[in-house]
Amino acid sequence: MARSLVIVESPAKAKTINKYLGRNFTVKASIGHVMDLPKKTIGIRLPGEDPSGRKKRKKKKGAKKGAQAEEKNTKKPITLDDDKIFEPTLQIIAGKGKVISDLRKAAHSAEAVYLAGDPDREGEAISAHLAMVLSKPSKYPEQEASVSRFKKKDAKPEEPAKAEAEDAPKKEVVAIDPKKIFRVTFNEITPKAIRAAFDKPRQVDSNLVDAQQARRVLDRIVGYKISPILWDKVRRGLSAGRVQTVALRLIVERELAIRAFVPQEYWTIHAMLDAGQPPLFEAKLFKHNGEDIEVKNQEAADKIVAAVSKAKWQVASVAQKEKKRNPPPPFTTSKLQQAAYNRLRYTAKRTMSLAQKLYEGVELGDEGSVALITYMRTDSVHVSNDALAQVRELIPERFGANYLPEKPNFYKSKKDAQEAHEAVRPTDVMRAPEDVRKYLDEDLFKLYQLIWQRFVASQMLPAIFDQTTIDINAGDYTFRATGSVQKFDGYLRVYQLPASNADRDDDEKDDEGEGRALPQVVEGQVLRLDKIRPDQHFTEPPPRFNDATLVKELEEDGIGRPSTYASIISTIVEREYVTKNQGRFSPTMLGERVSTLLVKSFEDIFDVTFTARLEEELDEIEEGKLPWREAVKEFWEKFVVDLDKAGDEMLSYKAGIPTGKKCEKCGQGELLERISRHGFFLGCSRYPDCDFIQDLSPELPEEASGEPKTEYCDNCGKEMAIKRGRFGTFLACTGYPDCKTTRRLVQGTRIAHQPLLRLSEVQVHAAHHHGHQMPEVQ
Repeated sequence: MARSLVIVESPAKAKTINKYLGRNFTVKASIGHVMDLPKKTIGIRLPGEDPSGRKKRKKKKGAKKGAQAEEKNTKKPITLDDDKIFEPTLQIIAGKGKVISDLRKAAHSAEAVYLAGDPDREGEAISAHLAMVLSKPSKYPEQEASVSRFKKKDAKPEEPAKAEAEDAPKKEVVAIDPKKIFRVTFNEITPKAIRAAFDKPRQVDSNLVDAQQARRVLDRIVGYKISPILWDKVRRGLSAGRVQTVALRLIVERELAIRAFVPQEYWTIHAMLDAGQPPLFEAKLFKHNGEDIEVKNQEAADKIVAAVSKAKWQVASVAQKEKKRNPPPPFTTSKLQQAAYNRLRYTAKRTMSLAQKLYEGVELGDEGSVALITYMRTDSVHVSNDALAQVRELIPERFGANYLPEKPNFYKSKKDAQEAHEAVRPTDVMRAPEDVRKYLDEDLFKLYQLIWQRFVASQMLPAIFDQTTIDINAGDYTFRATGSVQKFDGYLRVYQLPASNADRDDDEKDDEGEGRALPQVVEGQVLRLDKIRPDQHFTEPPPRFNDATLVKELEEDGIGRPSTYASIISTIVEREYVTKNQGRFSPTMLGERVSTLLVKSFEDIFDVTFTARLEEELDEIEEGKLPWREAVKEFWEKFVVDLDKAGDEMLSYKAGIPTGKKCEKCGQGELLERISRHGFFLGCSRYPDCDFIQDLSPELPEEASGEPKTEYCDNCGKEMAIKRGRFGTFLACTGYPDCKTTRRLVQGTRIAHQPLLRLSEVQVHAAHHHGHQMPEVQ
């Protein structure tokens, strides 16, 4: 009897699934995507261009020639009658020839082929591409450069790259009958979920594929069209991303708000009071003559202190009530990333890497490879009935019946959440963290423990507190004391709150007085003033983003989706547009200037609201409500207008951007801001007659320390330390030698001193400013 072939993305996932399917199935991995857009060309048929990105030149009778004709060609109204418009030209990814050959051979002899990629757009696209590759005969799969979606093209395919041709199979393989190719999805790798998926196989969902394709096309258009402008205006090698640039904008705008912030002085006044029985308790100035009061300076504070020091302190009111703190819902992707950063200091990228391992399967001794959590890319808080029944069985056994609510707790997902997905939870809640600890490394264990605790807590009773509020009159002034004592720990039995308010979600923040006991007092009781303390404060600027708060901001603004938050953040860090200091993001000088140029030239495209609306359109494509070409067309029509202007009007750091300031040396020329391979600098417009130059790089300390900084390794989560080597200073993981991760120090965090630019190091080009030659950027 012929076996059925199951194809997944990774070997780890294949290993876990294989043990559940039995001997009638062969499980193989595609190792991620097998097809993508070409690397060296845009690979999209844009209006007026061929897939290489070159302008089409159409000679017509009476038509204008040259650039004017090209401009006219691109500005014709776009119609979607031509089904090739915006169509991507997909290619077999270099190096995937052997993988595809192996899959073809296995599929040819299989009774059926099941595509079991992840249950999201990316997994659906991988499945669609595998279906295309397997159902199309080819001697050399890498030559299928013109394969586009599910249609066969008559055009002659492009020649493969040398690297692609080398591992191409030499023997022609017969195509697989598309009727025996099926799609199966499951949110968790468990026997029951897998059986359910294989009981109801389906075809590839073209709507999901369209949504992924639309996103890929949009991202490619932005990257390929804007990056060359940055090369021309700033520096070669720079790039722009449709979503990443918006994230960078958020960081830059926060930095500008911090710089513009003007601290405001204010005072608080605290009184320590004695009720005749312990404990002494503190009350804070609350009102004056029944109205809210602001104390803005020391003079006002001293006046109040003098007045209340002589006054009679008498209890005006005592209010007691029971307060509940409800358990949080199980994790979505964004909440997992936020909690993992706040509690474990894992970056979003590190969290997703660890979660991927827990989802695909880890070795648990004699049990073999076991998947410990459900699919980790989700915006849903939905939980299956089986999982609810299991956790409701666990809670009374482990914690007591008084921790279990009468009915399961149900939570509402945010708008447009995919309810077909589940929240991130353990696949088997009976598998407690301590049961698997010996099989997991420290980071995997901590993340699994966090997910397990959150899921269990979500189905427990609220924590209950007795809250007391005492208002005390002192002449015309009213002071308030608040105390709160835990009466029943509820879900806090398993899911403790972080000690610092800064590390808590908004719904976890402490009320003032939580955990503070107050003495028994009655209305009208006279109290003794023990001491009074005025404290000076200054308002603080908005804090810089960290991993948790940036993910939260992206989610609230509708920027990106659960599967993209981590890559958005890691991309802008890797491009050196932002740097991290003590765990918080700051824009580098390069990132700030690139963001400013892009936002000014592409105001709509990199607008937060516009980007969020585009994400909603991708959701509508996925739901079959919007044709993917319509969304791309709408974007292109806005984008191409800005693109034409940007090429001509965007300010250039290569030519020099006027600052409006006179040269400090000659007093005649204007200072221009420019960029070299050393960074940004100011130079005189009268160069070479005036050789004034001023480095704009941040001040950097001379000496480097090996002491740990609050930077964390992307691979293992341990602290990074600043080290000095033969090539300068760098960050190294303190987990060495187990983890050998290093990271170079980018602008804003480097330690080694950078010398000022020497004019002899810069070449001169033919561009003129105010009639004088200026240094050219390397």
